[in-house]
Amino acid sequence: MDVETQKRAAAERALDFVRPGMRLGLGTGSTAAHFVNLLGERVRAGLKIVAVPTSEATRAQAERLGIALTTLDEAPQLDLTVDGADEIAPDLSLIKGGGGALLREKIVASASERMVVIADQSKWVEVLGRFPLPVEIVPFGATVTQRRVEAAAAAAGCAGPAPLRKTASGHPFVTDGGHWLIDAQLQRIGNPQELAARLAPIPGVVEHGLFIGLAAAAIVAGPIGVRVVERP
Repeated sequence: MDVETQKRAAAERALDFVRPGMRLGLGTGSTAAHFVNLLGERVRAGLKIVAVPTSEATRAQAERLGIALTTLDEAPQLDLTVDGADEIAPDLSLIKGGGGALLREKIVASASERMVVIADQSKWVEVLGRFPLPVEIVPFGATVTQRRVEAAAAAAGCAGPAPLRKTASGHPFVTDGGHWLIDAQLQRIGNPQELAARLAPIPGVVEHGLFIGLAAAAIVAGPIGVRVVERP
């Protein structure tokens, strides 16, 4: 299977976790988009669910497919969130945020009874960090915040630059929440828990892309098939 076929296979397997009447969190990104498309087919065939999207892009996709949507204010407790990831470690710690929706993704995941991550085999890693860690920040004082993020990473034993994410036109990438993103290029995060604890209290940091203890299972599709990994 090529990568897109692997993504679709993982998304299709995630449908096994969906039950009629569920309140679902819908993730953001290329793999999550496959799941939303497949969910839309089930909805058109009669499946009754309601969903909370994690981005404006996912909201627009779900609306086009006729998926009933709600908000966390109306449904503060969700049954299941299905989302992708940029990296997945064996303990199911994740790096997320490559698509720029990490804040809403984390809020939705934390409001869910269960989070299932779907990915192609390339996202499975022994140690997190090869993919740059997104950190969502407020625009005010961005340079100060950037330096403090770099200092926190160095103190956690994974020093590296944390440049501002920019669009193709050279402007800062702006999230759905109106924030900016920096991408910490750390290569190897030996202790994700320590790094998360050092990033969280930095003034100006809204949220970071380390998802620890949130994913209950990962569905990983590779060239020879699909496997489901439960959190230890």
